[in-house]
Amino acid sequence: MPKFAANLTMLFNEVGFLDRFDAAAKAGFKGVEYLFPYDFKADEIVAKLKANNLTQVLHNLPAGNWGGGERGIAVLPDRVDEFKAGVDKAIEYATALGCKQVNCLAGIPKDVDAATAHKTLVANLKYAAPKLKAAGIKLLVEAINTRDIPGFFVTTTKQCLAIIDEVGTDNIFVQYDIYHMQIMEGDLAKTIEANLSKIAHIQLADNPGRNEPGTGEINYPFLFDYIDKLGYSGWIGCEYKPKTETVAGLGWLPK
Repeated sequence: MPKFAANLTMLFNEVGFLDRFDAAAKAGFKGVEYLFPYDFKADEIVAKLKANNLTQVLHNLPAGNWGGGERGIAVLPDRVDEFKAGVDKAIEYATALGCKQVNCLAGIPKDVDAATAHKTLVANLKYAAPKLKAAGIKLLVEAINTRDIPGFFVTTTKQCLAIIDEVGTDNIFVQYDIYHMQIMEGDLAKTIEANLSKIAHIQLADNPGRNEPGTGEINYPFLFDYIDKLGYSGWIGCEYKPKTETVAGLGWLPK
């Protein structure tokens, strides 16, 4: 059975962020992920990881003004210096947390044409990948559906793979989000199988609603078994919105 990591941005919102590590461990999780660690001191998070014997699986590069609606800055040509500074900051945190992979959210190219956005994104990824590799950290890129985030630049597995090919380094991989890709393209099992060597991390939620597995149309028992038979050895991040309380909705989680 795949390894599941609790996404602490989405799960255990019944308590404050630092207390979610305790809650995740109590619920049986061995790994955690979340959007960003940067609002907290790294040593505060390290203490929570160690106290609960948790693996830090993933976090994102800094993504601009999240509260103001930004969803990444990697496609914005006037924010390249900020992006590069964010790579350094992500390396600092990931190294302290023992996190071996970070995800780049491409962003929404407002007032930027598609060709310029693409060129900027590729150049930024070419900058980030070797710096992260030198620190022992994988760089991931994620496609996101345009229903939840209208205008997001990377929207399909095919586009994500084409960008990775253009970057042309061995330290860039796909973060494959089952929920987003069910909305944008479907054919989940075969897409994962065809691109398994490029997929370093998987995330899940059911559709519609982005709630826990078993609440929507995706056949998760089949998919978990399929992924397991493919030999996927990475983590699956539980990036969903619990329908009620987090623990009450964990009945889907294999023992």
